[in-house]
Amino acid sequence: MSTDHPALDTEVISRLHEVVADLGRVGALWGPEQLQSNRDAEALAKVVERLRNMYPYGDPRYIGQILKPPHPVAWAAYAATALINPNNHALDGGPATAQMEKEAVEELARMFGMPRHLGHLTSSGTIANLEALYVSRELQPDGVVLSSEAAHYTHKRMCDLLGVRHETVAQDGSGRMDVEALAQRLEKGGVSVVVATLGTTSLGALDPVHEIVELAREHGVRVHVDAAYGGFHTLLAGASPAVDPSPFAALPHVDSIVVDPHKHGLQPYGCGSVLFADPGVGRLYAHDSPYTYFTSDELHLGEISLECSRAGASAAAFWATIQALPLNADGLGRGLRDGRRAALRVAERLNEDPSVRLVVQPDLDIVCYYPSLSSASAVTAASDAVFDSLARDGWHVAKLTVDVSWLNAAGGELQPDADSVTVLRSCIMKPEHVEVADDFADAVIGAFRGVRSP
Repeated sequence: MSTDHPALDTEVISRLHEVVADLGRVGALWGPEQLQSNRDAEALAKVVERLRNMYPYGDPRYIGQILKPPHPVAWAAYAATALINPNNHALDGGPATAQMEKEAVEELARMFGMPRHLGHLTSSGTIANLEALYVSRELQPDGVVLSSEAAHYTHKRMCDLLGVRHETVAQDGSGRMDVEALAQRLEKGGVSVVVATLGTTSLGALDPVHEIVELAREHGVRVHVDAAYGGFHTLLAGASPAVDPSPFAALPHVDSIVVDPHKHGLQPYGCGSVLFADPGVGRLYAHDSPYTYFTSDELHLGEISLECSRAGASAAAFWATIQALPLNADGLGRGLRDGRRAALRVAERLNEDPSVRLVVQPDLDIVCYYPSLSSASAVTAASDAVFDSLARDGWHVAKLTVDVSWLNAAGGELQPDADSVTVLRSCIMKPEHVEVADDFADAVIGAFRGVRSP
């Protein structure tokens, strides 16, 4: 972020003080229903003041990382359920929220076209990916896990944790897994699973899942799809504005999928999910608890999860959200469509100006860009300066470090006086970004025109 300290404006902090005061009056269902002392109120007021040192994630001018507030329905459902504080591990820990979780996960499976499934919510995409890789390890303990250079670092780290060998497959000039390189590696054998990414968190690139599945099946290899970022864009596949439908059309044929409702699903952190196409993999989670699973012969969510305690409030929040915004193009898809439209507009405007270059054309709603200068070091220096100048003007963007040789192979023309280069990155994921797309593009172009090569 900016070298300047972030700060929420006075109006936002005042509203937050009012909200916290109201919450304090309804903060319990059993026992006292209000704060019991001045110290209680003072503690909450101190929290609000600490929160002043935050970026305005809900403001359309925040256009940097994958951050935004949850939907009001999600927040209200979470807060209400948190007063009861159920635990979606065993059914007696949260009978109502466990049922809501099962129904919500069933809706996710239907969205992806999975005819059968076993799945549950998780505390994060990291844990969801860990579970998918754990299942693969149990099925093929000696196999190698492959993921792209552009895949999330989660996969290598989780492989290290699981004691599984991991190898990296090259990315192509668009930031997607290089299918030719994958084919060459699969020919050598010894691979247990290929991790395809639908929406890399750097560029938002879509790996060609349809081609990956075809290659993997020829070699008897599983396919896991990390769709933590881009999974909900299946609601836009083939629609307008265009999102390539081909990778999403292959999802009914993969072995497991991860998607994070706390990203485009409008949920509070943390809410991830994992789904398996074969319900039989539930046997791999088998464990016994002498005091937990006694209230029902029905499957308990803790029996198909590596996690034990999990917030039932997360299930209630997601379930309520998809009641209000169903998982279709006219429900949750509307906000995604606006984000995609805004991203395309920003990319179009930046493409038109000679002072700016795009890293790649956006597959989803992440746009990465840099000043049209001659050398890697000049681009890095200018990107750093523009990052700060945009922040001073109220526009908060992010940074991305990329390999210079890859950037040049992807169409850049930089003198390689450094191994890596810093570019700017924007996650244009709020519906409100449609209204500010041109203003934001003007701000970026104006800032880039003001930089000079050293």
